[in-house]
Amino acid sequence: MKEDDEGGKRELPQPGKGESGPGGKPKRREDPGGGILMGRPFGVPVYVAPSWFVVAALITWIFGGQLDRVLPELGNLRYLVALFFAVAFYASVLVHELAHTVAALRFKLPVRRIQLQFFGGVSEIEKETETPGREFILAFVGPLLSLVLSGIFYLCMLTVQPGTVPGVLLAGLMVSNLIVAVFNLLPGLPLDGGRMLRAVVWKITGKPMSGTVAAAWVGRALAVTVLIGLPLLTRTSALTSSTRDVSGMETVTDALLAAILAAIIWTGAGNSLRMARLREHLPELQARALTRRAVPVEAATPLSEALRRANEAGARALVVVDGQGEPMALVRESAIVGVPQHRRPWVAVSGLAQDLTDGMKVPADLAGEALLDRLRASPATEYLVLEETGEIYGVLSTADVERAFVSAMARPQ
Repeated sequence: MKEDDEGGKRELPQPGKGESGPGGKPKRREDPGGGILMGRPFGVPVYVAPSWFVVAALITWIFGGQLDRVLPELGNLRYLVALFFAVAFYASVLVHELAHTVAALRFKLPVRRIQLQFFGGVSEIEKETETPGREFILAFVGPLLSLVLSGIFYLCMLTVQPGTVPGVLLAGLMVSNLIVAVFNLLPGLPLDGGRMLRAVVWKITGKPMSGTVAAAWVGRALAVTVLIGLPLLTRTSALTSSTRDVSGMETVTDALLAAILAAIIWTGAGNSLRMARLREHLPELQARALTRRAVPVEAATPLSEALRRANEAGARALVVVDGQGEPMALVRESAIVGVPQHRRPWVAVSGLAQDLTDGMKVPADLAGEALLDRLRASPATEYLVLEETGEIYGVLSTADVERAFVSAMARPQ
């Protein structure tokens, strides 16, 4: 029902992620935290999160209760019909997310995955759009497809007899897709309407950050409105449409649903602000500034001797070179720490080194988003930083990049 905010998730490379493919090149592994892989439409993996089964059971129970009043002759079969409705509804949500995905791919924006979860779906788009116009289109296509689906279900409903199983299912899908479209058009992040508002403010001010701030604060106001207004609205509707009293259980359920929705919207708006602030500070992440000075050592050099040379030179990293001075491997910092002091004279640096791959060689002039993309493409703990001439500049540690990343996140706007 919404896109992942500010161009999708951005992860720093973590030690141990990725594995070697043909030719020693690292390849991206499947994300085990995505849930159950259902398919790859347009080459984008679609996952169903475990939380989906909770909401599917909840929809089955609620819709089954409604069917008991509309079609009492179904008996216990009503729950099978209700389960079919839950699956069909989330298929509609998938169409909504695929609309975002197709638009993103059309704009040459990489899509990491689609995930169906407790409250709808998320399209994880890994980069930000370049213009406010594209941002608006990317956000609008999802609700537009939900409206189209609602219209299709309405037309199909006209062809079947009211009060039958097909009629009730089509009516439910028509209403649910209409609700999805209207809800997502609300002008607050992280909803699609919030991204549309962000695009409008971005176009007017010329500053994407201004658009994010405006849409995020509207999103927070929307969260408060949902928290207070949804229980009042449902209670008022129940009292005016029926002569029976509203039960305490229904009141608690409405309040809990409102609290969950409000929390999701509030958290998403906050995440949008943090990601926008980070993007402003991304240019400060420079490979040259974060690189540790390194000393070259040959493979047979004892660790104690290599560390002595590094201390004398004021360096914090070791690069294993061949007889011609060409870099061959990097001595892992974690491996050095694991060698006791008394054994270091007897341990050669080659036994603690990781062979260099092309992906572990980083130009010294890389900075910002380009630097993060390069590191994410080849996960490792250390990288060799080279000048344009091929001369060794030093070693870039993932830990140092992570600290700079967190520091940028913590800085005030």
